[in-house]
Amino acid sequence: MKRTHYTSELKDAIGKEAIVKGWVHDIRLMGGINFLLLRDMDGIVQITAPRNKISPDILKKIEGLHNEDVIDVKGTVQKTAKTKTGIEIIPKNIEIISASEPMLPLDPRRVTKANLDTKLDWRSLDLRSPENLAVFKIQSKLMESMEEYLIKNKFMKVFTPSLIGGISEGGSEVFSVVYYDKQVFLRQDPQLHRELLIAGGFERIFETGPSWRAEKSHTVRHMSEHRTIAAELAFIEDEHDVMKMEEGMVVNALEKVKKECGGELEILNKEIKIPKTPFPELQFPKIYDILKELGKPIQKGEDLNRESEETLSDYVKEKFKSDFFFVNKFPFAVKPFYVMRADDRSEWARSIDMVFKGTELSSGGQREHRYPKLISQIKEKGLNLDSLKWFTEVFKYGVPPMGGFSLGIERFTMKLLDIENVREATLFPRDTERILP
Repeated sequence: MKRTHYTSELKDAIGKEAIVKGWVHDIRLMGGINFLLLRDMDGIVQITAPRNKISPDILKKIEGLHNEDVIDVKGTVQKTAKTKTGIEIIPKNIEIISASEPMLPLDPRRVTKANLDTKLDWRSLDLRSPENLAVFKIQSKLMESMEEYLIKNKFMKVFTPSLIGGISEGGSEVFSVVYYDKQVFLRQDPQLHRELLIAGGFERIFETGPSWRAEKSHTVRHMSEHRTIAAELAFIEDEHDVMKMEEGMVVNALEKVKKECGGELEILNKEIKIPKTPFPELQFPKIYDILKELGKPIQKGEDLNRESEETLSDYVKEKFKSDFFFVNKFPFAVKPFYVMRADDRSEWARSIDMVFKGTELSSGGQREHRYPKLISQIKEKGLNLDSLKWFTEVFKYGVPPMGGFSLGIERFTMKLLDIENVREATLFPRDTERILP
């Protein structure tokens, strides 16, 4: 049978015949009347089978079904006050497309709870839950709306390499890969290639894709592979142009989710609050004073840690009534060679993080586009000039002021929906212990 409707479309088919396809979400055999819940990508519909109205063959088929069997149902759509959706289907025919084994290793209904490792071991079954489908529909809408915003602002979508011939940020947290007869690395972040595109005259570009860090972090917000949406723009005045573009993108995404994902938000019992712009901005070195006043001091010149981010988030929430804020003017010593100093001799950099609900979502800022300064900073960081010539040489030939940001997609989803572990906002997470499925 050819599908005529998804479950979300059945309200337009009341009184008509429809064919739906999906999984058996649940079965209730009540003697005089049997109920079957069919689940597809849009939701769940009740199939109602009164014994005095349904053929014995259909009743026998229903009684022989198991949870997660894949079926199609042909029947009449009618109104009812007994379901949440206000509709049900009276079946005329049921066909089993693919039978499931009766004993499931995991319950997609979440009636029987499972720990995180079991969920991830059986990820395809776990993803069948309406709650998980809601999470990833919202994540998809976030991506769609962020890309939409950038495209409307004259950004061009690009693709940069995942394999690089050298370490781009000077650290050791990279995965090496055998590439024919040589060793190369999975990118930590394709930052340098985005800058090369600006140098190539593209002016406004963005990309989405994975990055990798060989960081042995065992936390609820770190993974070895993560995805970002990253943008770079030319002819900026300073890092505040970057901040304005990023906060506009974020607000557009939240507005779209609030408007277009009402059903998913209801399933998850979440409400989206649209933040006011501009987002509050905290700057170093004043941040050290704020943390000291709040009883959580860190040494001057040090980077923020998780406790600092959470403390500052509480401070911003109380003072500015905002879940979002920017941190600016990080110590240059803790940032990569390509960031621009706040001024020629400053110990502070035009480097920004965006923090949301106590967690860093993105990093970015203004890049150093002046060749002599770039070379000086590479030397200052103790990096090999020759190994970076592939990047630096073009800066001799006229590169405009530029800046950009890279925002973590899984982290954004996690914090927006108050998910405890970033792995549950990732379809197939990769971390220090997990490389399958």
